[in-house]
Amino acid sequence: MRNPWGWIALTGFSLLFFAFIYAPLLVIIGYSFNANPVNMMIWEGFTLDWYAGLFGLSDRATGVGNRAAYIESTDQMLAALRTSLTVAVFTTTISTVIGTATAIALARYRFRGRGFYNGFLMLPMMMPDIVLGIGLLIFFVTLGMQLSLVTIIIGHCTFLTSYVFIIVQARIAGLDPALEEASADLGASEWTTLRKVLLPQLAPGIMGGALLAFVISMDDLVITYFISGVGDTTLPVFIFGMIRRGVKPEINAIATLIILASVIIAALGLWLRSRKTD
Repeated sequence: MRNPWGWIALTGFSLLFFAFIYAPLLVIIGYSFNANPVNMMIWEGFTLDWYAGLFGLSDRATGVGNRAAYIESTDQMLAALRTSLTVAVFTTTISTVIGTATAIALARYRFRGRGFYNGFLMLPMMMPDIVLGIGLLIFFVTLGMQLSLVTIIIGHCTFLTSYVFIIVQARIAGLDPALEEASADLGASEWTTLRKVLLPQLAPGIMGGALLAFVISMDDLVITYFISGVGDTTLPVFIFGMIRRGVKPEINAIATLIILASVIIAALGLWLRSRKTD
């Protein structure tokens, strides 16, 4: 017989846990609509000026009404957004290809050191970001590489490949290998079986891993901060620089849009990952 008090305590603890995790995000979203340009903690009414300011539709987002400063800040933010998108697209493509190929190889082939490689690929996920960022920085400096978009992409691939690998590997574990065996019995080559049997079944997992890698790349701050060069500022690094000069209302608007985009992409990725193959 179930203990009702145990379930009540577990439910209460779960609610407190989620409140602790997500309450700060809800506060940011709420204050992004606050009309007070000086003190966010004092509510002065509802406004969309901070969102309009991000798209050049309101001078009030500068807090001082300085049109020139506003245009410069907006241009810098858009440049940082373009950099983040460029890095995310390249990183997602490379990580998805390597992560998927590695997951298939470790799942379908038996070779010496297979368990070591399997655990080694999970190491970047468990390593603290600051340790990985410092390690990558030392690595690039030792090789004499100039910090640029290339180093950011390489750095992101080192840990995002692990995320794609884990998701695709989980998808492979739920597949029936008899379908691939039947394809081979019917005379199909390994390449044909891969293209027409295995990859279509893995498509939801691959897309889910790719979308997750895209979100994490767009949101990464710590590792990118160490391995980015001058003029290659991503959006999270740009926002971090803005916060160091003081928290402005438009920062809440930017953060809210990032949260919304991350939730949508992550939800789409989880949905694709959970889809059954017809």
